[in-house]
Amino acid sequence: MLIVKNIVIEWKHDKQILLDFGYQPNAVPKPVIVFAHGFKGFKDWGHFNKVMEYFIENDFAFVKFNFSHNGGTIEQPIDFPDLEAFGNNNYTKELDDLRTIIDWVETNNLIADKELNKQQIYLIGHSRGGGISILAANEDNRIKKVVTWAAVADLVNRYNEEQINHWKKEGVIYVENARTHQQMPLYYQLVENTLNNKDRFNVELASNNLNIPHLIIHGTKDEAVSVNEASIINKWSSNSELFIVEGAGHSFGASHPYNETTFPPHAQIVLDHTLAFLKK
Repeated sequence: MLIVKNIVIEWKHDKQILLDFGYQPNAVPKPVIVFAHGFKGFKDWGHFNKVMEYFIENDFAFVKFNFSHNGGTIEQPIDFPDLEAFGNNNYTKELDDLRTIIDWVETNNLIADKELNKQQIYLIGHSRGGGISILAANEDNRIKKVVTWAAVADLVNRYNEEQINHWKKEGVIYVENARTHQQMPLYYQLVENTLNNKDRFNVELASNNLNIPHLIIHGTKDEAVSVNEASIINKWSSNSELFIVEGAGHSFGASHPYNETTFPPHAQIVLDHTLAFLKK
């Protein structure tokens, strides 16, 4: 198994993207999984490194990355020293990031062409990364399958009018990071960017348009995103499969840091079901 971590990808918005990739170097073309983390997430969170190994062991190439404005830096990719970048993140930038990563899969010179099946690029997205993955799959015909774990069904209307009015007046709101206890800013530009692109960021429209296989996985005890959002996405999509994990939370039993040698039971269920779907 070959795994290369922290490749620096230059990006058009004066930011860089950190990327990990891995595969079995056996000269057999392998489908490529691109993994997108969620809000306040990062590529090395919890069990994500083990997730990468799991799919490599099962004959996939795997790519995961930090969104350019997730608040991490090249030097400190796990904590969030760049809160200014975090505050200036928006869905346009995340979609640009994901397209940049798929471009890299197609054109990079670090992986021999004989190792990748570039006609089979799949997305796995967690939480907000799931919503972004649905939008990206709708826009990019290079993506052949999409899997969403605990995905959000609505990126446009997640705040009520009172919250938005306060946000506009103050120019910023703050969300606490439960792990680091940082007060992380969200600048009002996120609202403006979202309102200016309401159709593009509409998960319902994107789901309706998807003509590729879509697996939707969600836990019944998700404390961050209601399991009802999975059912809603499933109703919108004509080519989706819904898999509910009884008793599972938002991260399917994983936490950060994660130092166990095996996966949490719920995470193992998610991985096995995802693998079966992607192997079809």
